[in-house]
This record gives sequence, C-alpha cells and structure tokens, in this order.
Amino acid sequence: MQFNRRQIFPLFGGVAAGALILPRRLMAEGKRRSLTIAVQKISNNNTLDIWHEQSNVGERIFYPNLWEGLIGRNWMGNQGPVPELATEWKRIDDKTIELKLRQGVKFHNGDEMTAEDVAFSFSDERVFAGTGPVGGETIYAENFKPKTDKELPASVPGTGRRLWPALRGVEVIDRYTVRFHNATPDVTLEGRFYAAGSQITSKRAWDEAPTYAEWARKPVTTGAYKVEDYKPDVSLTLVAHDEHWAGRPPLERIRFVEVPEVASRVNGLLSGEYDFACDLPPDQIATIANAPGLEVQSSTIWNHRVSVFNVQNEIMANPLVRRAMTHAIDRKAIVDALWAGQTEVPKGLQFDSYAASNMLIEDWAVPEYNPDLARDLLKQAGYKGDAIPYFLLNNYYTNQTATGQVLTEMWQQAGLNIQIQMKENWSQIFAGEGERGVRDWSASNLVNDPVTPMVNQFGPNGQAQQNHEWKNDELNKLSVLLETSTDHELRRKSFRRMLEIAEREDPVYTVLHQNAVFTGMKSELNWKAAPAFAMDFRRGNWNA
Repeated sequence: MQFNRRQIFPLFGGVAAGALILPRRLMAEGKRRSLTIAVQKISNNNTLDIWHEQSNVGERIFYPNLWEGLIGRNWMGNQGPVPELATEWKRIDDKTIELKLRQGVKFHNGDEMTAEDVAFSFSDERVFAGTGPVGGETIYAENFKPKTDKELPASVPGTGRRLWPALRGVEVIDRYTVRFHNATPDVTLEGRFYAAGSQITSKRAWDEAPTYAEWARKPVTTGAYKVEDYKPDVSLTLVAHDEHWAGRPPLERIRFVEVPEVASRVNGLLSGEYDFACDLPPDQIATIANAPGLEVQSSTIWNHRVSVFNVQNEIMANPLVRRAMTHAIDRKAIVDALWAGQTEVPKGLQFDSYAASNMLIEDWAVPEYNPDLARDLLKQAGYKGDAIPYFLLNNYYTNQTATGQVLTEMWQQAGLNIQIQMKENWSQIFAGEGERGVRDWSASNLVNDPVTPMVNQFGPNGQAQQNHEWKNDELNKLSVLLETSTDHELRRKSFRRMLEIAEREDPVYTVLHQNAVFTGMKSELNWKAAPAFAMDFRRGNWNA
C-alpha cells in the first residue's frame, strides 16, 4: 500500500461538546464554583490512561471532561456521533475514512493539536506495541516505533486491538486532515472514534515524560478540564482549561474523592461535605430525595450487568451446568426487589439503539426462569453437588453484593452448590483460573453496533477468551464476519447465531438486567445527569 510521499503512521484507538453561556450571577461576579464528588472508585489501575483503564469508573472520570476524541458522543442526547476535535468526516471507501480537524484546538500544555498528534495517538508507540492488524500489515514510521522508556502495560495493545482490530495506520494529508486506513472493510468505523480509548493526546507531552507511569498519571489532552493533582486511591482534582476550544469552562475545579462505602457517600452529601454522591443503590433514593436541598438523578444506561462463566473450572466445563444456571435466575425478581423496578431485563446482550440500523433481534429474550428445567439439566449433567466458587467484589457495581447473595440463593434452590468467595480487587478475581466458576461483569454498547459488546468482550480478542475463561470456534469465525462484512443481512444472521451460542448452547455469560445510575446531588446546582456513567460538566450542561 503506497501513499505518495505523504507521511504515514501506525495506529490505534471518541466524546462530545455543547455550548451555553455562564449563568448571569457567575458572570457578574467573575467567579466559578468548585465541586467535590464522592465516588466509590477513581481508577482500577491507578492511571488516567484511557487504554489501560477501561472501566465504568474510568468512564465517569475521563469523559467528556478530560479526554476528547475526533468524533464525540452525544452524552446528553441519543449517545450518537457529533463533531468534536474533527469538524467533519467522510468515507473514502469501506476501509478508509477522512477527517478534517478543528483548527486552533489547544492542548493543556498550550500546543495546538495537529494531524501529527492524531497519528501519534493511534500509533504503535502509543497503543499497539507491535501488534499487527487483522487482515493486513501495519504501516510504521521510524519515530513512532516503541521506545524502551515507554514500555506499555500489556492491557494497552490488547484493548487497542479489541477496538481497532484492523487499523493499519493514520495518513497525514496536511496539518488539519487525516485518513484512517483499515486492512478490512468495517461498517462501524465512525462509532469506533467515539468509543472509550479513541481520544487524542499530545505527542510532545508523551515524548517529554520520563516514563509511561509519570505520563499516565497526568496525561496532556484537549479536554475542558486538566489534571491538577492525582493521588491514587484517594482523590483526583481537575482544573479548568481556560483555552478550551469551546470556550472558558464553567467550573474552576472538580475534585473526585474516593469513598468506597455507600453510607459514607450518603452521609457526606447530607452533611454538605460533598456536592455529589455517585453509585447509589435505589434504597437510598428516599433518604436523599426527602432531605431539604437534595435530589437524585437517575437513568438506565448503555450497559448491562452480566454473570460470566469460567470453563476452566471442571464442573463449569459442562455446558449443561451453565445452561442450568441461566434458567435458575428470576431476573424480574432482582429488578423489582433490588432496583425498585427502575431498570429492566433486556433482550439478551443487545441494546435498543441497535434498532436504528436494523440489527436488533426483536424476538430474542434472556433464558426463561424455569427452576424445574434447571434441575433437569443438572441431572443430565450428572452434577453431584460439588461446590462452585463465585468470586465476588464488595459493591464495585451498585447492589453487587446483594445481587450476588440473591443469585446464590436462586442457584441453590435449583440444586447448585454455589459458594461466594469475597475478593478485594480485579486481580484477585482473575487469579486461580481453574478454581473460579462464575464472576460478575458488565457489558457496554461502545459503538452502537453488536460488535460491542459481543465481539469486543466475548470474541477471540475479548477479555473473556484472553483470560481463557471460554472459547468457541464457531463464534470466533462469526466474530470476524460481523466485524468485516458489509452485507447487512449476513451480519444480522451472524449476530443471531452468536446470541444462540453465547446465551443458549454454550453459555459464556448470562445477562441479569440493564444497568442504571443513581446520583445524589445538591438541587441548587441545576445539573442534569447523562444516561451514562460519564458526568458532563462542560458548557451547556452547567446552569447553576
């Protein structure tokens, strides 16, 4: 592949913006408010690197305030694509997309963002670390090859290739124009730009950082707020980036404080110590809503809670046991009892937004609640009542512990000897590969197409298979087809078959319910929550 003397860079790796004037009171006084937000966790990996920290807690911290992409996500609307660091884009063909960059965008270090920064942000040095694209060769530039002083965590290229499996490189057309070249056709390219990870960083700031660790705790980006201070496991303070391309940010500072216990977050909000308290369970809504000057913002989001099975466990290797577990769950009872009916049970690992492209399988449903069928399947499997370990975190997810206890009771009523083992962190969850039988997870709709989360999380490059929890050759072949085919009906047919495999015949997960977020806040702030984990504090969503 030749590019006629244009500079080519390797690749890999979106968010949104609005516009509204500051309230008159603040404009008149020339003052901007600072906020304190209590969260259960800031980062699982103690970095602010979007490729290393792919998580629900990371989405809240990173987007859309700190990191920005070429194409943004409409966080406060339909979650679809909007111009951000790129003002426009067009398809050249089914493998190539060209984007025009917004001119005059300033990084937090004062540099202007150019095509070179974009190319670097999707480069081998920044993301891919020598991992080639599916279906072709990566195009490398000498100055973007990996450097020994910036050794990437293994999760970075792994995550990069999950989101951009066939990206070959970024071609710099001119200072404000880039072309992304794929090795294979991809109908989802536009969506990949606003998925978590595909955001832009300063090449110079990367080059000047002594180590990856130092860069990852204070990345230089284009967001409306920049890192002032980060104390892992304690707090993160963002300060206004007054040269932001959309105008002066409405807040002076945003301080995220790590408060693991729900009761402490609630009490801090009630006492006035915190302006916001995140990750609240529904049973705390009345306490906050009935307190003077406080309210609760809530919404279902593009994320489903799932239980993931591990076939390295000798008992779980039998698909009949896993099928029994899927039929032993009364999902509606969980939604009614633990979520006060404020979420719902989806049509398996699907999102309603798939309907816009006719990829929603309307007649699909989660496995029926049928304890008798579960017991019959266990009998067919020859299950003798041996213990199956359930590795559980203490409320990393909202209501996680209570949900785990209810699930265990349901499984036990069907004859399954599920034993909860509490763990402190994700490293402990993934340790003991042959022991763990089941664990918790969640699955997000990143690009508004079934490739996420089905392929991204459960396909051949997904974390479940990379952790050796499960593998299915037919699903892996269908994953490639879903990612590379431009035949709509073939993609739809393939996705249906993948649901049959992953949820019925050879279960790797079972969907519990759609996730929901509940955020307590001071009513005077007049702020609106997005239907996402992300919290938007840019101009346009701040009217206090």
